[in-house]
Amino acid sequence: MAPNALLSGSKYSDSLAVVGISICTAIICEAISWLLIYRTTSYKTLRSSIDRAAKKLETMKTTSDAQKFTKKSKTKKIDRVETSLKESSRDLSLFKFKSGAVVALVLFAVFGLLNSLFEGKSVAKLPFVPISIVMKMSHRGLNGNDPTDCSMAFLYFLCSISIRTNLQKFLGFTPPRGAAGAGLFPMPDPKTN
Repeated sequence: MAPNALLSGSKYSDSLAVVGISICTAIICEAISWLLIYRTTSYKTLRSSIDRAAKKLETMKTTSDAQKFTKKSKTKKIDRVETSLKESSRDLSLFKFKSGAVVALVLFAVFGLLNSLFEGKSVAKLPFVPISIVMKMSHRGLNGNDPTDCSMAFLYFLCSISIRTNLQKFLGFTPPRGAAGAGLFPMPDPKTN
């Protein structure tokens, strides 16, 4: 018996197909990100400046905590480093934006393909009855009243989030630790109020 015939006859074939396509999509998206972002010198420069500023800020804050007093010059230096860190983080987010648009197009195309392949078809069974808001997502587009049926959209969504995040960690493409709270819409600075 051929492996393809064995897989297509399996009761898990649809689920495995969605998970496999999700893995392939994550790899393709990270390859696109590597081509457009991670291999460029401007990304490497921005990342190193964020890492340096984060380390410098951390050492400045720990030494000021140890001294139990702050001078105006020390607070001005800390503010300058924080501002530099925020600007670099913002620049990094804008730099990643172009790749995000291409990745979004790939994800929409794959989602449309999967949606046409598995339209109205349950691809998995949930081991629990989800709460109503989750059931609206997990049962989207399915006929029938079995609340444990899982649609392709829900399984693909869960797989995409978990696989892509772990793949980014594995490949070392996670954002620098100093840029964690920053982005296009960072938290407001309490000192300015």
